[in-house]
Amino acid sequence: MSILSRITNVFRRDVSRDIDEEFEGHIADAIEHGRDPAEARRAFGSPLQLREQSRDLRLLPWLDSLRADAVFGMRQLLKRKVTSLAAILSLGLAIGACTAAFRLIDALLLRPLPVAGASRLYMLYRQGIGFDGKPQTFDGWAYPSFELMRAAVKDQADLLAVSYAEQVDVTYRSDQEMEKVYLQYVSGRMFPDFELRPALGRLLSERDDISPGAHPYAVLSYDYWARRFDRNPNVLGQTFHMGERIYQIVGVGPAAFTGTETGTVTDVFVPTMMHPGAIRNDQTWHRSLALLKPGVAVEPVRANLHATSRAFELDRAKGFTGMTKQSIEHFIDQTLMLAPAASGASGIQQEFRRSLIALGVLVALVLLIACANVANLMTAQAAARAREMALRVAIGAGRWRLVQLVLVESAWLAFLAASLGGIFAWWAAPFVVGRINPPDNPARLPLPADFRVLAFGLALTLAVTFLFGLAPALRASAVRPASALKGGSDPHARRRLMHALVGVQVAFCFLVIFIAGLFAATFDRLSHREFGFAPDRVLTLDTVAQHAQPSVFWDQVTDHLRTVPGVESVALAGWPLLTPNGWNGFVSVNGAPPGPVLAYFLSVSPGWVEAMRTPLIEGADFRPADTASGGAIVNETFVRQYFNGASPLGQAFAKGRSRYHVIGVARDAPYRSLREPILPVAYVPFPTAIRTATFIVRTSSANPLALASTLRQEIPRARPEFRVSNIRTQADLVRAQTVRERLLAMLALFFAAVALLLATIGLYGVLDYSVLQRRREIGIRMAIGAQASDIARRITREVFAMVMVGAIAGLALGLASVRYIETLLYRVNATGPAMLLPPLLVILAAAFLAALPAVFRAVRIDPVASLRAD
Repeated sequence: MSILSRITNVFRRDVSRDIDEEFEGHIADAIEHGRDPAEARRAFGSPLQLREQSRDLRLLPWLDSLRADAVFGMRQLLKRKVTSLAAILSLGLAIGACTAAFRLIDALLLRPLPVAGASRLYMLYRQGIGFDGKPQTFDGWAYPSFELMRAAVKDQADLLAVSYAEQVDVTYRSDQEMEKVYLQYVSGRMFPDFELRPALGRLLSERDDISPGAHPYAVLSYDYWARRFDRNPNVLGQTFHMGERIYQIVGVGPAAFTGTETGTVTDVFVPTMMHPGAIRNDQTWHRSLALLKPGVAVEPVRANLHATSRAFELDRAKGFTGMTKQSIEHFIDQTLMLAPAASGASGIQQEFRRSLIALGVLVALVLLIACANVANLMTAQAAARAREMALRVAIGAGRWRLVQLVLVESAWLAFLAASLGGIFAWWAAPFVVGRINPPDNPARLPLPADFRVLAFGLALTLAVTFLFGLAPALRASAVRPASALKGGSDPHARRRLMHALVGVQVAFCFLVIFIAGLFAATFDRLSHREFGFAPDRVLTLDTVAQHAQPSVFWDQVTDHLRTVPGVESVALAGWPLLTPNGWNGFVSVNGAPPGPVLAYFLSVSPGWVEAMRTPLIEGADFRPADTASGGAIVNETFVRQYFNGASPLGQAFAKGRSRYHVIGVARDAPYRSLREPILPVAYVPFPTAIRTATFIVRTSSANPLALASTLRQEIPRARPEFRVSNIRTQADLVRAQTVRERLLAMLALFFAAVALLLATIGLYGVLDYSVLQRRREIGIRMAIGAQASDIARRITREVFAMVMVGAIAGLALGLASVRYIETLLYRVNATGPAMLLPPLLVILAAAFLAALPAVFRAVRIDPVASLRAD
């Protein structure tokens, strides 16, 4: 009989009937031939033995036993609906959280780009001491340096320049229809080297990337083509304006490729030679990727690139002015490194790598707590089924068959929990992605439910089955029939196992709560730090002009906006505070040589201090005469750094060829980020003509966005040369600074609550089982006069001892884990009582609540009834 037929017979209900009918047919044939019926049946032998032998030939015995155990296991789950549902829900939540974390980690850090040779793709970066004297890594490169490195390793690797994906303003028809797109400047060789094929038209090639500004061609990503043009093939040949250039669309990229910056979907690709900094050696505006040729080792390529890069920087440093010798040495003495970039290269990866790994560890701990919880449940059930297992052994069941029986029941729990967890993961992963970046710049990660996720889910389900099912299965298979049937099995051994699992649960629970507390404290401290300005009711309007416009035109728009109803004050700034923009340089004070510390600058107009509500410590705001004569307002850190804390009013300082004199001192305020220390900042006047700037508008309304559409219309009405490219509130910019911390705190607190709930349920189950097993002992003690307090102490003593042991172990794990997450923390003393005591108190409170029902049940035991019971 074929294997397929034998497999099919396993799931047929009438196999035994067919065998019986066949036996009866043979006996009937013998009787027809004149044999005595009794003699004919004796000649056939034992019907039961023949039936078993025939079944073994007609089907696969191991598969049949597995099917029978699966049916029995499902009946056992249905028999204990409430217990089974609790186990499935707890495991499902933990498995779903683990699967969702894997989807995020896979999409951001592991999944290779859909390009040829992704495993041979590396990103170039430098590490060393920065201009500020602190260790740093930097992945930006000047294009002339890139060209030299590309030529140096042309026989070993293909070097590709890919700019940072940035939002730019483009117009397809008129300036009135300005829209933002994510754009990347890329090497013409990128598409051919990645072996990508166009969905429409053609892709960029090496001949498009030869001369600066000579080939204004653009390739749209398939995603952008579908969203913006509804897959219209007539998009080929259309043009759009970006800055002062007109670009022609020549093709659409393949559907799977959305750029090399993971977490951002690039809309438009243009040649690197179209970038304004393509021939400048003082602008680092792109990443460099190395696609190694097959069989080429990494280290020789790295050494070659490092030597070439160092020679370029040495030559460039000869023209540096206004820098200290030490700063120049730090700049030159950097090491070029190659990092694997099979999954792309992006700022989101760098920022969220540790965060996602930390979350992955948290959900793994929650899963282990859930597994320990269910293992305790299964151990208790195994104790209740000891006689059943003994009877199975007594009638011939093997030890492996008992292990299989319990593991199959565990597999049912794991499979049902995994199904529930899959639904949770399907919702949770996109939910988290939607909160990685601010709303105006959302992260976009593909989260396909493909074979990678399916394989992870299957492996996780199998691991969970063995984690919580193996120990109860082995203990069930070790049952001694004679002892179990007499009721003489040792309950202390089971209690020891369950108490050990309680200790494990408490240790992991303490660790999860401790880490969640660190993340919550970080978010609280960061969001409540001193700002130095009032972000509420402030609207920022990023504004651009086709060409640089005189400052008087910008002043006309500023004056016009002040007349709009609902506007309290208006000023102009180069960009809003707490954005990634920056402008820095070394400063010399009163003709002295430049210092070693970088100073930062921001162009502002008169009235900016008032609009931002930034207090002036001394001096005054800008006046028209100050802007023309080089006045500057500096912050307190600038005064401490460059004037030793003395009054700087009237003092002069210079940055390069620009000369300034201090007219005021403003309160310290964060410049780029809430996480970094306060930088020395000078607020200086605008140059005579500018192309881009930001209007800072303080409104009288609590909701400044109510004026957004009005102000967007009023700016071009005042000067038709200007267009608003982006509108944000300063409060949103502040909130955007805490996106990572808010996400970590929210998720960590959620997992801490789940871990605490699971640990409490597990502790309750162990205590309840202890009362059940010691019911007779408790009855005897109460009969001879034991007090309720003595009973409660005896019931909870061992378990609470394991709770304390687990808490101490969790504390040690927590302190050991701090150094791995310290970069995610902000001004948090992880070893202080404020961080260590709350997890301990929360766990003790949960243990007390879990113990109350078991203690009440124990002290209400009827001694007479307990002595009569088995």
